[in-house]
Amino acid sequence: MARVHRVTLTAAILAVAYFLTFFNFLSVPLLDGGIAEKILPVLPWWLLVSFGSYCLWSIGMGLVTLRECPEAYNELLGEIAEAKNDLRTKGVTVD
Repeated sequence: MARVHRVTLTAAILAVAYFLTFFNFLSVPLLDGGIAEKILPVLPWWLLVSFGSYCLWSIGMGLVTLRECPEAYNELLGEIAEAKNDLRTKGVTVD
């Protein structure tokens, strides 16, 4: 099974479990019903914010550690120079 299939299957199972608990077909173990009613509606937003925070952290960490990969750093500088030269040939002032 490919990775995308496993991720999709896991996400579908978690979504079904969430909706079953959200609409009170299943109960949340070790949690009072009133507390579950307060937590369940905001759970998707919490997951979305957590995922966004993780994405921003991973992008930032990639930028911080870019100089530790000299070949990637030099490749990026070469691509920037190539893009500037391409824009100059089209009559755009870059600097």
